[in-house]
Amino acid sequence: MSHKHPHLSHQLIKSATAITIGGSFILLSVLTLTATVIGLVLATPVLVLFSLVLIPTLVTLSVIFSGFLTAGGFGGAASFVFYWMYSYVTGKHPVGSRQVDVAREKVAGAAAEVRYKAEHLGGTGRTTTGATATSG
Repeated sequence: MSHKHPHLSHQLIKSATAITIGGSFILLSVLTLTATVIGLVLATPVLVLFSLVLIPTLVTLSVIFSGFLTAGGFGGAASFVFYWMYSYVTGKHPVGSRQVDVAREKVAGAAAEVRYKAEHLGGTGRTTTGATATSG
């Protein structure tokens, strides 16, 4: 029967440990909330006084940062595209080159078909000089 139920002393130790840890976390959260409220109360007048300077500065810095980030992203993408094109032209078969070859063949086939239809449809009723044939 002692194997099925833990001892009372083990349950008391587990409960005391859980209460101690839980109480410590509650105390830390109350202290953190108190420090946050005090910091906000102290910082609010300073932020209100300097808001005419801080808000435009933050907006300007965010625009500058996003511009540099965008330019860096486009530069990285462009360098990757140039590297891919160089690999493709030199015959190294980069990732996706097969799809490009298939697409090129489809476009070339469609262009040949359009040219063929234009030659046959355009040739009916017209002479070689482009004037329409008249009957009699």
